[in-house]
Amino acid sequence: MNTPALRHDWTTDEILRLYALPFADLMFAAQQVHRAHFSANQVQLSQLLSIKTGACAEDCSYCPQSARYDTGLEREKLMPVDEVRREARAAKESGAQRYCLGAAWRSPSDKDLDVVCEMVGAIKQEGLEACVTLGMLTGPQAKRLKAAGLDYYNHNIDTSPEFYKEIITTRTFDDRLDTLAHVRDAGLHVCCGGIVGMGEERRDRAEMIRVLSSMTPHPESVPVNRLVKVKGTPLAQVDDVDDFEFVRTIAVARIVLPETMVRLSAGREAMSESLQALCFLAGANSIFYGEKLLTTTNPALSRDKRLMAKLGIEPLGATPPVFDGAHGHAHAHGDRGRAVDETSPA
Repeated sequence: MNTPALRHDWTTDEILRLYALPFADLMFAAQQVHRAHFSANQVQLSQLLSIKTGACAEDCSYCPQSARYDTGLEREKLMPVDEVRREARAAKESGAQRYCLGAAWRSPSDKDLDVVCEMVGAIKQEGLEACVTLGMLTGPQAKRLKAAGLDYYNHNIDTSPEFYKEIITTRTFDDRLDTLAHVRDAGLHVCCGGIVGMGEERRDRAEMIRVLSSMTPHPESVPVNRLVKVKGTPLAQVDDVDDFEFVRTIAVARIVLPETMVRLSAGREAMSESLQALCFLAGANSIFYGEKLLTTTNPALSRDKRLMAKLGIEPLGATPPVFDGAHGHAHAHGDRGRAVDETSPA
């Protein structure tokens, strides 16, 4: 199949036309792109740990960790390095390939970064890829994390530049882009996505994907989060985004960002098995698993394993079965259909 060339010049109107395709046509197009670049039935497993919880100075309207909202969240100090090491080891034993650390900071101090660099070293010693999300970074801080062995830095743009100011006022959209530039300049892989269901319009979702596609190179990982509404936050009463609109967002991201790992992230706890299956069919090929994502709940590991077994999905790195139509059975066939290095995407 001739797949579309990787592009950095998508327009918002072009992306909106993808959104407007009949659902079956959109899913078919997303599947074609997905199978041209990835193994069709493999999903990367990552785990996420909150190493410093609550008391954040930012006013992100969706976030229970903001000090400005009364959400009943207990504040926790920075976790000890040895505890992070134990958690990472347990994650690896349960099948994780990447271990991600999140801290509720506007930006880390250099003293805080000393400890995080130790944590990164501990994760790498366990044989896992390491990702952190710590808020805004300076150029020298990004370089320190790279020197410590960090593989990925997560810093989401959240939504479109236009809608962003409706959600966050304590930092600008350009502040986000500045941190991402520091991350790239330091030689780190970029994990950057957004949140669907904050009251934004379809054009905002399309514009968010356009901004991601304009990055050179494209982010290696794009988490697509479905808003988890938390009592006490300004978005606690916002209307739910339509299920099919959410799946369309996954499919459009897959088409526009063909070599990127598209991660089905926050919000899975409230998703039915059928909705998650549609997201995988639309091109999602990475999930966070484990029972908590920072401060919100996530499906239990046993539930994820059952769903993956029902769908015939294997963790990334396993030898995928390939259906042999001539003989009517499945057999192992290496990494057929995967055109990118397994160690490169998030």
